[in-house]
Amino acid sequence: MPYRPPLIAREFFVADPPELPVRAHGEEGLSAVRRAEVVDSGDHGVTLKGSTSTEETLIVQVTVAGEGVIRVRLGQDREARTRSARAITMVTPGRYGGAAVEAGEGRVVVDAGSVRAEVRLDPWNIRFTDRSGRTLVEQDAGRPDISGRVRTLPFGRSAVDGVPVAYHETFVAPADEAFGGFGESFTPLDKRGQRPLMWNFDAFGAESQRAYKNVPFYLSSRGYGILVDSGAPVEFDMCQSTHSTVQIIVPDDLIDYYVIGGPAPADVLGRFDALTGKPVLPPKWAFGTWISSGFFRDSQERVLERARRIRDAGIPCDVLHLDTYWQTETHWSDLRWDPEAFPDPAGMLATLKEQGFKVCLWMNPYVSHLSPAFPGAAEKGYFLRRPDGDVYVADSWHGSHPACGIVDFTNPEAVEWFKGLLRDRLREGVAVFKTDFAEGVPADAVAYNGMTGTDLHNVYTLLFNDAVAEVTREIAGHGMVWARSSFLGGQRHPAQWSGDVDAVYPSMGSTIRGGLSHGLSGIPFWSHDAGGFTGTPAPDLYVRWAQFGALSPLVRFHGTTSREPWQFPADAERGAIEAIRLRYRLMPYIYSAAVTAAETGAPMMRALCVDYPDDPVAWQADLEYLLGTDLLVAPMTSADGVRKVYLPSGVWVDYWTGEAVDGGRYITVSPPIDRIPLFARHGALIPVTEPGDTVADDPVVTLLAFGVPEGECRTTIRDLDGDTTVTAVRDGDRVVVTAEGPKRIAGVEFVGPGAPVVIN
Repeated sequence: MPYRPPLIAREFFVADPPELPVRAHGEEGLSAVRRAEVVDSGDHGVTLKGSTSTEETLIVQVTVAGEGVIRVRLGQDREARTRSARAITMVTPGRYGGAAVEAGEGRVVVDAGSVRAEVRLDPWNIRFTDRSGRTLVEQDAGRPDISGRVRTLPFGRSAVDGVPVAYHETFVAPADEAFGGFGESFTPLDKRGQRPLMWNFDAFGAESQRAYKNVPFYLSSRGYGILVDSGAPVEFDMCQSTHSTVQIIVPDDLIDYYVIGGPAPADVLGRFDALTGKPVLPPKWAFGTWISSGFFRDSQERVLERARRIRDAGIPCDVLHLDTYWQTETHWSDLRWDPEAFPDPAGMLATLKEQGFKVCLWMNPYVSHLSPAFPGAAEKGYFLRRPDGDVYVADSWHGSHPACGIVDFTNPEAVEWFKGLLRDRLREGVAVFKTDFAEGVPADAVAYNGMTGTDLHNVYTLLFNDAVAEVTREIAGHGMVWARSSFLGGQRHPAQWSGDVDAVYPSMGSTIRGGLSHGLSGIPFWSHDAGGFTGTPAPDLYVRWAQFGALSPLVRFHGTTSREPWQFPADAERGAIEAIRLRYRLMPYIYSAAVTAAETGAPMMRALCVDYPDDPVAWQADLEYLLGTDLLVAPMTSADGVRKVYLPSGVWVDYWTGEAVDGGRYITVSPPIDRIPLFARHGALIPVTEPGDTVADDPVVTLLAFGVPEGECRTTIRDLDGDTTVTAVRDGDRVVVTAEGPKRIAGVEFVGPGAPVVIN
């Protein structure tokens, strides 16, 4: 369970996780694998009969699940599977033609190319290496301390009163090993010393270990990743209980994990995608600005006035978001327009379309018991139930709004009913839905397919977003959502945003960390509420957060009060609009990075360790990032206007001044309010365009050249019309630029010390 500080009121959440028991001193129940014998061997792996410390027999399977991927399963029998598989398949193992298995006296080697498993049968041990034999990670057998207590939970399972409650695994962790991942974790990027719990919470902000989006996967600085296939509340003890080991506790019917080889983080993420699915690229317009009505009363008249002001002020914007109040307040979320506030939604949507806006509508998978839609849906069995068979009417809004029924997406008829409600709105002209909440399945709920709330809780968000994405793709031609919660495989649901963060500087810092961790978990298309969500940001914070938003994968302005630029003082309004225009100027670069992220699984918003995995500082510098591969962004995260920026090795060029700065060190910056610390890699070719009201389908591209060192500089512009490769070569005192592909380069501008340019 997450740490709860003393003397502070406990968070109210309708769906807290069940707690595992704490074993008393000397209590029995730990069953650790001690030895094994091979019972079956093939080209892709082995099956072994494991004998445990309590004389149980458990089945161990070590198999190749793709090039550079080895799968390990421990369960009662060969057919054991995670309980969440009753609802959804999250991991699909692959094949590798070069797989090899070598079984010898007391030893088995399973070779997956980039990763090998060396299995010692007696005493039991698995060591994973790279192809050269270098140890990546190795099981820890469990050592008693001086009192005789075993500090760790070795490969095996534990029982209470003779009933198995969890399987577990423990790995040795060298003292300098760093870890990243676990979904949108708002804690420091290096998870060493933390204990992530894979349970989707309503996190109430970005300031604790509670997370809306959990992914049971982590990357190591030693060049590998670990993925656990389970929808259960898995706990990862990342060197917290003991500084020398990582422990994984899986309260499921087996432990089923994958060791994924690198050596680079991007290599691990590519193989992760092969197991769990590639990210889905959002439509191009989605990378423009989203401006929200905010979480307060709205109306058709206000929406149309908002649209007019945006266009009159020349603020680049592609999406208008209508939050909760497009529906009748006490009926959320029955997906019906409030007829008083929105008397002519079809006419409003048509007008907005003429002005170049897409429209996003808020919704969630809960239906108020006061909604006229509730009784019929309840009678037909469309909601989760309590153990006694009654509809589970839950306080999903923490007392602030009426209790709700929770749509049961394990019931095919409920799915079709829910899709029908969405289909009506899409046919009116709505482009996309914000899929809010979905963390609130109570542990004691019962689903149509017989799953318990505990087993359904984490994967529920996948079923919910699958349904919304499918019907959106059917009518609108794309599968985008704007999701708050997610789980393993959620990269198929772009985009995701960081939830209800507070409008204060420290929360912006935590939000950056959440985005970086989520990127290391295979989710490239992520965003946040520019300005923060809860409260009203100070004018300087509004500008600084707008700058961070403008240089994020996607950007939306949203909060409990207005985030419209004209609601802030003139200098703050101007600063926010300038940040938005910078984003639209960089759109050819941003969209190119997005296409690449969808293909590779590497994040758009890249923790420095993605590109500099051998630099220990890159695993710790978590208040800055690379946007794409060539721009380093360091948002201002405190009101004093001064911060330290770590520049990795190489030469970096200040985007604003053209000054070249040597990397491999920290520098101190104090930029004016209208500038965010932004650096380009020396030699980078950054495609830009003239900002317009909306994202252009076929922009006129010019090139910013941040110096051209000896040799060749190259970039690829990726757009709807295909790829254009641009090359710059120094020829004495000239630089020759060539372009191959559909885009024509309209001009080249040198930033910093430059040279005359010839364009071919």
